[in-house]
Amino acid sequence: MRLYPIPFGFTVICTHFYTACLEYPMTDDLNFEYILDAFSFLPDWESRYEFIEDLGKKMPIMDDANKIDEYRVHECMSIVWVKADTLDTHGIVQIEGDSDTSTIKGIVAILYSIYRGMNPEQILETDTDAKFDLLGLFEHLSPTRHVGVYAIVEKIRRQAQGLLNS
Repeated sequence: MRLYPIPFGFTVICTHFYTACLEYPMTDDLNFEYILDAFSFLPDWESRYEFIEDLGKKMPIMDDANKIDEYRVHECMSIVWVKADTLDTHGIVQIEGDSDTSTIKGIVAILYSIYRGMNPEQILETDTDAKFDLLGLFEHLSPTRHVGVYAIVEKIRRQAQGLLNS
């Protein structure tokens, strides 16, 4: 049994890494600051990867109608789809995604949290690399996975640019 302090002074009793001890919001409520806090709380990268995979498992299932070539990230070794679209009159972009691997789907959840509530201009202005640096994520990804994550980010940015041009 382990005791881990978490932000805001609470203490959580964990029996297996952090599993079942860290309740995080569903994707609709997920924000980057929460993920950053969780990463600082988790004791090692094995636990952080488990957290990322859990984020991926909590992502809503992408509609099969959107799992088309237009939204596929071909540069990624995993099978990945991401779709950025505006859903309201304020131009706020909604990110939807799916992958055949829980780690990459978790990365999509992190990207969702970064871009949540933004319009296309804000997405294009966001320094996503700086956000990932705050997490220390790129230091712990394999080179091929790093390339795949970069390709996902670029796919979202191209889609945001397309929304501006339409």
